[in-house]
Order: sequence, then structure tokens, then C-alpha cells
Amino acid sequence: MSTPVHLTPARRPAAVLASARQRREGSRTGSPYRNPAEHALLGIQAGAGNRAATAAVQRARAGEQAGGQGSAPQNSTAPAGAQKKNYRDRIAGLLDRFKKNLDPIDTFIKGVQTPANAGFTQQAAAAANEGLKHSAAASGTSAASGNLLTEATGTVVSGMDAYKNMKDARKHETGAGHHTAGKKAKVKGTDAVIGAAGSGAYSAAIAKEVTKIQKAADAAVASEASGIASASVAALKSVRSVFRAGGAARKYRKVKELGDPHLVHAESLARLNESREHANWAAAEAFVALDAYWKQDGEGRLELIGEAVDAAWEAMGEARDAAETLQRAERDVEKLNTVQGYAKKKQLTKIGKETVGGALGESTKAAAGVVTAVAAGTAGLASNPVGWGLAGAGAGLVLGVTLYKALRAATKRYEEVRRPEVWAPQGETPAEAASRSESLKHALKFWKKVSKGERQAMAREIYALAAGPHIPGSGGTTQEMRQSGMALLIALKAGPADHKLDEDAWVASLDDPAKTEAWIKEIAEQLASG
Repeated sequence: MSTPVHLTPARRPAAVLASARQRREGSRTGSPYRNPAEHALLGIQAGAGNRAATAAVQRARAGEQAGGQGSAPQNSTAPAGAQKKNYRDRIAGLLDRFKKNLDPIDTFIKGVQTPANAGFTQQAAAAANEGLKHSAAASGTSAASGNLLTEATGTVVSGMDAYKNMKDARKHETGAGHHTAGKKAKVKGTDAVIGAAGSGAYSAAIAKEVTKIQKAADAAVASEASGIASASVAALKSVRSVFRAGGAARKYRKVKELGDPHLVHAESLARLNESREHANWAAAEAFVALDAYWKQDGEGRLELIGEAVDAAWEAMGEARDAAETLQRAERDVEKLNTVQGYAKKKQLTKIGKETVGGALGESTKAAAGVVTAVAAGTAGLASNPVGWGLAGAGAGLVLGVTLYKALRAATKRYEEVRRPEVWAPQGETPAEAASRSESLKHALKFWKKVSKGERQAMAREIYALAAGPHIPGSGGTTQEMRQSGMALLIALKAGPADHKLDEDAWVASLDDPAKTEAWIKEIAEQLASG
């Protein structure tokens, strides 16, 4: 890589000025340069300069393209740590995309193919049908292999995300960024552990099906081990869902304890309304006094009229300010009521999903694994129909929740591009609405997350209510309303203790425009989690 040229705005020597003057004079007479040697030398310099400029432009364009794709330009001068981080992010992104493409297949396998295989296996064992048993085992091998590929990929992605967020949490140390990254690190770390256990269970399932295909003598032992492994993983997932549902329930109760905003702020709204009425009376009295001065005669009349006009003008301004403050407070009460309702709805939805798909679905699958293991050790190779029924019921519950979440996500992606003005940030020009066909295509991109949806809009509203006067749009918020916004943040587990800050530092961070983006991201995460 060539050394960059540094331009120095120094005064040019007289010889250079004279040379430039001679070249200009020569150009007017038809001879650009004084001699052929000088012509050749300047031609070489011009060519080298053009090549250097071309190379610089190409490097700049390459850097802009790389920056537009979300990655830093790679060159020999970039720090080694930055290059490694860039490669790690690219690998993590590719693996995440690969895993999300596998998810629909994995969902079909878990919800349809695996329960069907269990049914065919039970039927083959009951009827002593070796051909059906062999086919079910082959199908089971392919199903477990697909599950293993998805689970292993997800384990790697979760581990990389946990490592990245752990570093981010250490970098921020305190505040919203620290809490968001720290919580993600814990969640992704747990996902990696459960994924590793699940990968082991699917490996045992593959071994079980292979022994059936080969009619090995230890097929019953392999089936028993696979049943125990799958039961253990399902039980682990079920316990985790119970804890998540419990966290969502506690957050729901804390938000509910804040009370109805209309009742909580009834007294403060009454005081503001009383202030508005007093201001209106003061303005009316000022105009009555002004009218009286107009009717008076004598010396000093104009001076008195001028003072009365000033008093009336000031009273009108106070009345207008009082009315605007009351209107702003009434709007903020409605906003607070809306965001509190949304927060409670999100927690109730999470409780339902974790209870049905996690606590009930996974525990039913765990029971099916236990029955399978017992049947393999006693009656032989899952011949008990109870195991088949439990496996089907558990898979049905998990599949139902998965399909519900997929449908909700697709609907949000559709609305994001079809009606971008609905949840666009205030003051920002919304993107052009996409056509129906383009919106449907975007809705089917299951690997993409919603970036401008209802949850992000509600996070902005909550932050605007709790933020300080230096945040644009929050200067007119009353102190009572700001306190309610802060109380909602604490109920959502985004308070001073969660951010490892004292109360003063926490309040100051809410009034820091540089931390606005981190705060909105933090609130959106807390709305979605338990």
C-alpha cells in the first residue's frame, strides 16, 4: 500500500512561481514547456499522480461499499483485532442465517415427522412388522440428523453471541448498554448450554435409530439411553420456561401495581386545570383594566394604557402556557396508559407462550422420553403406545406455539413495509410504502427481525415520558409524569440497581442525548423479556 500524500499549505518558493508563470506564458505562445526534458519529466509526474489518484478513489469506493454492507474495509493498515472481530461477526452472521433457514425444516421434523415416526415404531413393534420397523428407523435417523444439524448450528451461534455480549457488558460497565448486553450474554449462554445438551440427545437418537436399522443386539440399550437423554433435555427446557414465565408474571404484577394513570394523575391534572383557570381569570382582569384605561382622560393616560397592554399580553402568554401544559399532561397520561397496557399485554403473552410451549409442551415430551426409556428396558423398543401419545401431544403443543410466533412475526414484517408510517419515529419521514406483493415477500423472510414495529415505538414513548428536559420532545413533560415514566422503567427491570448506578447517575443517563439509542434498545428488550 502506497504512503498517503500529505498536502502542506506552505508558501511556494519563488522558483516554483516563476516556473508556473513561464508555463502559462509558453502555453499562450503555443509551446507548453521550455524543453523536451521538462515535458517528459512533467508527463511522468502527471501519470504517476493520475494513477495514485485513481487508486485512492478505488480504495475509497471500496471502503464505502464495505461500510454500506455493515463491515469495515479490510486493508493492511487495519488493526489485527478489528480484522478478527470483523471475520467473527461475518461468520456469526452467516451461521445465524444458515440456522434460521434450517428452522422451518426443524419445526416440521419436531412437530410432524418425529411423532409420526414414534407412531410407526409403536405399530411395527406391536405387529412385529420388520419392514415397517426398518423404514421408521431410517426416517428417524434422517429426522434426528436434521435436528442435530440445526441444534449444533444454533449452539455455535448462541455461544458466539454470548461471548460478544459478554465483552460488550464489560466494555460499558454500567448503564443501559451494560444491562442489555449482560442480560443477552446470560440468555445466549444458557441457550448454548441447552443446545449442547440437545445436540447430545439428538446424537443418541441417531445411534438408537442406526442400531434398529442394523438390528444390533444392543438396540434396546441405545433406545433406553436416547429416551433418558431426550427426557433430560426436555425437562431442562421445561424448567427454564417455568422460570421465564415466573419472571414475566413478576414483571406484570409490578407494572399493574403502578395503577391506572388516569387515577394516579387525577390530582395533578386537577391542579394544572386550576392553574389554567386562574391564568384565564388573570388575563380577563388584565383586559378589563385595559378597557378602563382606554376610557380615562388626563395626563399619563398613554403611559397607563401601555402598561396595561404589557400586563394583558403577559397574562395572555401565561394563560396560553397553562393551557398547553394541561393539554400536554393529558396527552402524556393517555400515552402512559397505552404503554402500561402494552407492557402488561406483552408479559401475559410471554406467560402464555412459555407455559404452553415450554412448561407443558417440554414436560410432556420429557414424560414421553421417560416412557420410551422404560418401554425399551422392559417391553422392547418403545412398544408402549403411551410414549407415542405423549410425544405427539408434546410436539403438538410446541408446534402450535412455534406456528403462532412465526405467524405473528410474519404479520409484523408485513406491516413494517406495507404501512411504515404507523410506527415511524416522530419527526422522521417514513419510508415509502411497499406494494402488497413486495410486503408479502418481505413477510416471508423469516430470518429478518422487525426493526420498526410496535415494540420499538412503545419503547420510544416510554423513554420520552421518563427522559430529562434536555432530550428533544421531553422538555414539556411534567415532573409528576416523568416520575411515573421512571417508575415504569423500574418495573420493567431497567432501574438504577439493574444498571449498577445510583439514582442520580441513573436519572442523569436518562437526560443524556448520547445515550438515547441505548435506552430505547434497552426498553425494547425489557418489554419482550420476563
